[in-house]
Amino acid sequence: MLGSCTTTAQGRGRIVAAYEPRVHVSTPTPTPPTVRLRHRVRARMRRVRFQGSAHYWEARYAAGGKSGAGSYGEIAAYKAGVLNELITRHQISSVIEFGSGDGNQLTLANYPTYLGLDVSRTAISMCAEKFAGDETKSFMWYDPKHFVNHGAITADAALSLDVLLHLIEDSVFEQYLQQLFSAATRYVIIFSSDTDARTASHVRHRRFTTWVQANVAGWQLTDRIENPLARQASTDTLADFYVYEPDPTPGA
Repeated sequence: MLGSCTTTAQGRGRIVAAYEPRVHVSTPTPTPPTVRLRHRVRARMRRVRFQGSAHYWEARYAAGGKSGAGSYGEIAAYKAGVLNELITRHQISSVIEFGSGDGNQLTLANYPTYLGLDVSRTAISMCAEKFAGDETKSFMWYDPKHFVNHGAITADAALSLDVLLHLIEDSVFEQYLQQLFSAATRYVIIFSSDTDARTASHVRHRRFTTWVQANVAGWQLTDRIENPLARQASTDTLADFYVYEPDPTPGA
């Protein structure tokens, strides 16, 4: 029906029909708060022009964003399982991570002592708050251009998890790897793709093993742990684990 009809008496017994139009108003299904927040974050990030790796991640976290999908769900659980097993098997007592992100991956880790570095001040603040009651975990803002480390900051193992593909600039990529290896005494563990491809403004896959072999002295690749979830649409990752150890060869 478009309206309702009522009758009213007017004048000399005349009946006048009066129509009252009805307007149907549909009530939209409420959007969950988490979905609304995700939409707002994406909208903000679309307005942020890519101005470099560090700027991108600070803007992303400051806008309410999170670390990449690799720090959540099935892939995060897989990474934690591999890392925790390596820590136990090799009796690693200290870990430093270059790119700690929002700390969600860290919630699954069993590290005796841990130092997390990140280029985003916002991410460091998030981690400091999230792990405020855990005295085994420390965090520090990481500025690659001013990070001079001649052995003062070291750990048994240095980690790089889903970071290399976000280092767009050549100079940043090279500096990062040099600093990563300089902070390790026994192991460097990298979770990354190892191919050359540019898939987004903030994503650049690199064949990093070739670069390390040519430019980082004293280390050798001793293990590659293939990721059973790699190259699956549900996980959207091409990464495997790469484990480096000091090269025992004299003069290496």
